[in-house]
Amino acid sequence: MSFILGEGIKGMEEKCRISRLVVAAPHGRSGKTVVSVGLMAAFTARGMTVQAFKKGPDYIDPSWLTVVTGRQCRNLDSFLMSREALRESFVKHAGNADIGIIEGAMGLYDGVDLEGSGSTAEIAKAVQTPVLLVVDATRMTRSAAAMVMGFQHFDRAVRIAGVILNKVARSRHEAMLRSAVERYCGVPVLGALPKDKMYNIPDRHLGLVPAAENELLQQAVDRLGEAAAAYFDLDRIMAMAGSGEPLFVTGGEAPAPVRLEEKKNVVKSAKPLIGVFWDRAFTFYYPENLEALVAAGADLVAVDSLCDRVLPDVDALYIGGGFPEVFASELEANSGLRAAVREKVKEGLPVYAECGGLMYLGRKIVWHERSFAMTGALPFAVEMVDKPQGHGYMVSEVVKSNPFFKPGEVIKGHEFHHSRVVDLACGEVDFVFQVQRGWGVDGRRDGLVYKNVLATYNHLHAISVPAWAGAMVDRADRYRAGNR
Repeated sequence: MSFILGEGIKGMEEKCRISRLVVAAPHGRSGKTVVSVGLMAAFTARGMTVQAFKKGPDYIDPSWLTVVTGRQCRNLDSFLMSREALRESFVKHAGNADIGIIEGAMGLYDGVDLEGSGSTAEIAKAVQTPVLLVVDATRMTRSAAAMVMGFQHFDRAVRIAGVILNKVARSRHEAMLRSAVERYCGVPVLGALPKDKMYNIPDRHLGLVPAAENELLQQAVDRLGEAAAAYFDLDRIMAMAGSGEPLFVTGGEAPAPVRLEEKKNVVKSAKPLIGVFWDRAFTFYYPENLEALVAAGADLVAVDSLCDRVLPDVDALYIGGGFPEVFASELEANSGLRAAVREKVKEGLPVYAECGGLMYLGRKIVWHERSFAMTGALPFAVEMVDKPQGHGYMVSEVVKSNPFFKPGEVIKGHEFHHSRVVDLACGEVDFVFQVQRGWGVDGRRDGLVYKNVLATYNHLHAISVPAWAGAMVDRADRYRAGNR
């Protein structure tokens, strides 16, 4: 990164040149992740430092991109974050890298409304980044040029600087596609990936298989990196990435990443200790959330829901999302930890649980006509179904007292779950969120509160809800003080 002194909006500020690109596509399932992983692996193999970003709310793609680059992937979301916060996050984390690569989501211009709010295009404009458009060339030749041209002219503030052709049938097919795009659009084709099942990435009902679960991940990464080196013009792509305008630097340095896998058997100190469920069943955490808890004054310790038989001496628990249904039999078998969590909840231990964490706190999970016992800390069961019950952004108003939010606050987040709460004993718990956008528990309400527990289908991002971390650490500190 190089610096230039310049006159910014708020006075004299530094501007920095960051090589960067957005990997986008006309529609989902075009191959954005395949191309992103391939580029990152190929550049990393060259000895470059690559900072990965993922557009929008997502945990699974970032888990892959983190493994590929060896650096924590970050999410950029223009629905949850202001443009200033988004830009600041990008500069902080990409500033000391050789290149920042942002993987888009859905189609380039797809957002939450007719104006395209929350789209990949909005991200590209916020960080003034050239777009590498991935085109699925299946059963298409000259029409590819018409498609690219449409994306060029739909929003003149978005710069389509290069094209990658995906699923190309044969050399003649590739030649026709290249000629059409370059002749009619004036945009260089910077690579063409052959149609081959070896470039597919496995998925499941909520998307890609999380990186932590896939023992063959490195083989897939190596294969895609080799393909990118063979089929993409990496030098021209790097030149394209360096063509963006300088960005103003307004924030400080990025915090040190929190590595939960290193936080086992932590000795208690003067700080409140928050246990974070971290294992194959629970992996859905934004790194900013963990960093915010540390910045607010907490120590963190990792809890393995599958292997730890006892609960560490913690002052609060953070149970994120994941796939508890996939590991339900193993969770059920760990009766010691389930009982410990249940007893601590009764004693008033503060617990913040999101989606998978909500499921774990219930009495049982029912899936494929089988029932698996969970902690029983909260009075409901969870049933898995084939159709998504909640999918997309959430906006909720806090309407009742709870351990972590003030009534009247509006909480933005997102949900994506194939589970639903059933057999809820309403008299024993209460709802604290009124859903304005999204589904939550029943389309109107979300956020089940019991003692110092708040369990919700909503996944929040600490940049969007900055008061959350401080409130959680404060609640942990009070619990700690009361149990000395």
